Amino acid sequence: MISVELQPRASRGLHLFAVFTGLWALMVISIGGLVTSKGVGMAVPDWPTTYGYNMFFFPIRLWDGGIFHEHLHRLVASGLGLLTLILAAWASFVRSSRSIRILVWVAAALVIVQGVLGGKRVLLNGIDFLGMPGSIFFGVLHATTAQLFLGLLAVIALLTHPRWRAELRQLPGARRGGWVAALTALTLLQLMIAATMRHQHAGLAIPDFPLAYQRFYPPTDQTFLDGLNQRRLGVVDDAPVTAFQIHLQMMHRFVGMLLVASAIVLWLSCRRETKAWRRVLGGWLSLYGIQFCLGAATIWTNKAADIATVHVSVGALILSGGALLAVARFSMERQFRRAFQPCSPADGLLKSAAESGVPRIS
Repeated sequence: MISVELQPRASRGLHLFAVFTGLWALMVISIGGLVTSKGVGMAVPDWPTTYGYNMFFFPIRLWDGGIFHEHLHRLVASGLGLLTLILAAWASFVRSSRSIRILVWVAAALVIVQGVLGGKRVLLNGIDFLGMPGSIFFGVLHATTAQLFLGLLAVIALLTHPRWRAELRQLPGARRGGWVAALTALTLLQLMIAATMRHQHAGLAIPDFPLAYQRFYPPTDQTFLDGLNQRRLGVVDDAPVTAFQIHLQMMHRFVGMLLVASAIVLWLSCRRETKAWRRVLGGWLSLYGIQFCLGAATIWTNKAADIATVHVSVGALILSGGALLAVARFSMERQFRRAFQPCSPADGLLKSAAESGVPRIS
């Protein structure tokens, strides 16, 4: 079982730094979402340099238009890499548990992989991978890894809290850890679908909601697509809509509705839980409703960059919250089982002997 074995002062400092690193990661994801929303992911065509300059010495006077957003994303992401390495070194230096040391170094490796994926997205832009351009293939991997990384940092922040077990003792009740984990996994799938849409710029492949081209499910035959793209030319963008993009958009909508419905069912099933757990769980589940509304608003506002970016950020918060709750519930359930079960058959025999008055031989 994961445990925390830090001195109170060292643990408090490490915990606060882990929280700060997680918030910084959320900022990186938000800026990255803004870059994709504005379609400026290739505003800087080289990596790790920026138009031939060292990334950290690129002249501010050249930060124009999309270059500003893309270059800022690189700088902030570099800062995240440094913070993660400091976190890993700090956790290794103080008396932290083996589990925490493993997690922080996994995070350090993951942030390096994340940086390489971001660079590959730029360098391999014109090369196809699995039938799609490198910018899309590596962009989706880059976005998915970022979400997983943020979730990992959230778990590290939880486990480094000096009193996390004492606080979570207030959240006993029915076994809902599996439900929370399943909902979190489905959320990750939804974020991967969304990342594929965003990097294909297919967020408006269907421009209306809740219907789709005034239908429950639009046709995808070539005649329909030809007429659709003819009408869209010069109105939305010049990129033709494909059948794959329509199916992807519809899948995103259906999974979104499934997530909201599942969140409602989970909330209703926890009516007999403790008040503290209902409050925590209710806060997390309410984010699903907010996220669904943001998705609708993204379509209704013709994919406004600010709304689309908030949509990305809330999705990251939902996934991180799910990771926290799942770890908390599984840990508490395991601790509950251990508290009411003998550690070994020998312990059970000793307990029975003591209760029957048999003298204990030591």
